[in-house]
Amino acid sequence: MKTAIVIGYGNDLRSDDAIGQLIANTIKSWDLPNLTSLAVHQLTPELAEPLANTDLAIFVDACINSQFKEVQVQSLLPSELNTINTHISNPRSLLALSQMLYGHSLPAWLVTVPGVNFELGDRISPIAEKGIQIAIFKIRELLHKCNYL
Repeated sequence: MKTAIVIGYGNDLRSDDAIGQLIANTIKSWDLPNLTSLAVHQLTPELAEPLANTDLAIFVDACINSQFKEVQVQSLLPSELNTINTHISNPRSLLALSQMLYGHSLPAWLVTVPGVNFELGDRISPIAEKGIQIAIFKIRELLHKCNYL
């Protein structure tokens, strides 16, 4: 059975920056046997191992000042990784680290959701709430299209 992982990341103490974690937690509630969903504060090198043990990765994050003001889905390739860093700042670097350490390259996608309120707090803006629903729909479509649902 093919497996997939969703990694939603962002600061859950900064309002709309929690978008990625909120989406990951919603997807985790689907309780599907071939789908792992992780809500994390930031991308760290430890996430390279779960990536190496799956067939498809979907990263989810909030975006500030999106020029399109809508949910974006884009495919990802590993970045050029010249050194091992203790802090991974983006999904492409994490994919490269997984490939370097475990020799496993996998298809990956980045879903970005526009947010407007990144102040300290736990209130999600109406724009982010709408984007969360659209992102969940798009992730479900992507998983279905790739035969994971």
